Amino acid sequence: MTVKLSSSILAKLPPKVAGPKYDRAALKAGIVHFGVGNFHRSHQAVYLDDLFNAGVGHDWAIVGAGVFEGEKVGRGKLQEQDWLTTVVEQDSGHMSARVTGVMIDFLMPGDAAAIIERLADPAIRIVSLTITEGGYFIDPASGVFNPTHPDIVADAQPGAMPKTVFGIILAGLMRRRDDGIVPFTIMSCDNIPHNGHVTADGVIGLARLIDEDLATWVSEKVAFPDGMVDRITPATTDRERGILSSEFGLDDNWPVFCEPFRQWVLEDHFTDGRPPLEKVGVQFVSDVAPYELMKIRILNGGHATIAYPAGLMDIHFVHEAMQEPLVRGFLDRLEHDEIIPTVPPVPDTVLEDYYRLIEHRFSNPKIGDTIRRLCLDGSNRQPKFIIPTIADRLKAGKGVAGLALESALWCRYCFGTTDSGAVIEPNDPSWDRLQTTARAAKDAPAAWLAMEDIYGDVGRSAPFVEAFANALKALWADGARTTLTRYLAGNL
Repeated sequence: MTVKLSSSILAKLPPKVAGPKYDRAALKAGIVHFGVGNFHRSHQAVYLDDLFNAGVGHDWAIVGAGVFEGEKVGRGKLQEQDWLTTVVEQDSGHMSARVTGVMIDFLMPGDAAAIIERLADPAIRIVSLTITEGGYFIDPASGVFNPTHPDIVADAQPGAMPKTVFGIILAGLMRRRDDGIVPFTIMSCDNIPHNGHVTADGVIGLARLIDEDLATWVSEKVAFPDGMVDRITPATTDRERGILSSEFGLDDNWPVFCEPFRQWVLEDHFTDGRPPLEKVGVQFVSDVAPYELMKIRILNGGHATIAYPAGLMDIHFVHEAMQEPLVRGFLDRLEHDEIIPTVPPVPDTVLEDYYRLIEHRFSNPKIGDTIRRLCLDGSNRQPKFIIPTIADRLKAGKGVAGLALESALWCRYCFGTTDSGAVIEPNDPSWDRLQTTARAAKDAPAAWLAMEDIYGDVGRSAPFVEAFANALKALWADGARTTLTRYLAGNL
């Protein structure tokens, strides 16, 4: 016997499911959040739920927002259950479920006028974002905001109704400036190096196309705190919905499954107050950069390291990849030989302990994270998680054999077939281009590195070009298993 999630059953949830300890009817909106996906609901929303359960911060509830047509599907699923979400934490010896109730509304995605109206409300003091790496209009090679992107150019036209996140946010700021209301803080919760600076570059860059004085005002008056966020959160499938129903007796249109571990390191820089999240484990620091670099290189770089060899070996789940000695061995050697040595010291952190924690988290057999998810969007992720590490190694005159192999594995994956001949379905916004380039690189490896917007100077470095060509030729001649075996034996 199961019950369907809604506000009406919160007082009588199944015995093993925890519910909000606060009166949702008394909550007041303080945050508009763009990008209501799984990660947001397993991370930021859970921290706020903890805070609200402690009887604190009830004027910081979330209003969802979005700009894409596809986001209407998620909105519809959540609307059916009064914006509630079930969050299930799982590892090998633990599984728990809780219902979070911190979101009290979700504006229709793409309804720019309604979203701008809400952003102009003085009660909204933070606008937060989880719009993925690809949502910031960053030129991959230079790593800076691209003001020539057609969507940005369109939003900058006089009288245009904005369609991008940055355009809508900027319109909301302009309304507040005109009304004499303190501007809200813009808080990125995405896995991007220096995400606060990147967000500022986007909003200010768009403002500069409209009016230089507006750009100056945003630069001087709006806070863009940097933050490091971490919690492994896979996509929701019928598998997860089935587990929730059978194990906990609860039906949820869009539950979130995640690991128990979570971390949020945040710069304490806000224009109009913030929730006291330090009470529930958020680390407020003056400089997020050391934590951010550690996480992006060791964890996100580690994900990229295991993703493509596992994909070529037809391995489905991440924990299964960690059970494959060649994949686990590749991760361990590449991290210790080439990635971790590029990470500067981090306050109160032993890097080897952090790596061991990552290794343990990747091995979690309950989380159901897929290799395909890790392989997704390499054209945006590689320039952030891998290529800067290669650049640092080259600058220091150090070897890049493992990183070159990682890059070659990505290229081989983008060819579109596994080593067994199985077809790899498109898995990147630029898949057609990547596949065409990967096919050219089979006989001319340098063609892959000639993608200037992705590799930049790294693609012209003779040591890297040579190591990459060697690795790619080995992958085509012998396959991923034999190539990894040779690399681990020091013979590649």
